[in-house]
Amino acid sequence: MRAVPIELKEANNFVAELHRHHPPVYRDKFRLACIAEDGHICGVIQVARPVARHLDDGKTLEVVRCCTDGTYNACSFLYSRMTRIAKEMGYKKIITYILDSETGASLKAAGWHKEADIKGHSWNCKSRPRCTKAPTCNKQRWCRYLNAED
Repeated sequence: MRAVPIELKEANNFVAELHRHHPPVYRDKFRLACIAEDGHICGVIQVARPVARHLDDGKTLEVVRCCTDGTYNACSFLYSRMTRIAKEMGYKKIITYILDSETGASLKAAGWHKEADIKGHSWNCKSRPRCTKAPTCNKQRWCRYLNAED
């Protein structure tokens, strides 16, 4: 496997076709594709500013989409590569959220740790109505600190 840059439109097309529970993103900071040995795109990962305002300190990134076609080790490969790139860019921490029903095996394999359990909720409210297809179930927040000695 190898990692290559990918355009937002192409990454979003991949997510629209294969992601189980999230639609494509409107914007991100940057993204990578995972290319299998036979040359096809087998996964994409996209990072952005943290969605939660209190976590958006300018030194933290959030993985907003990680999507693969099921290729073995593609998720952990993408998480590892994204972590390395974020560190090289000077970020101090990278986070992501997974459904409570997911194991986090790819994150564990990439050296991440579970940071918090998050109670599910909807972003929709009377003062700012939103129509979203995002799951409202409980989630887990995982993180990786990007120390100089890593």
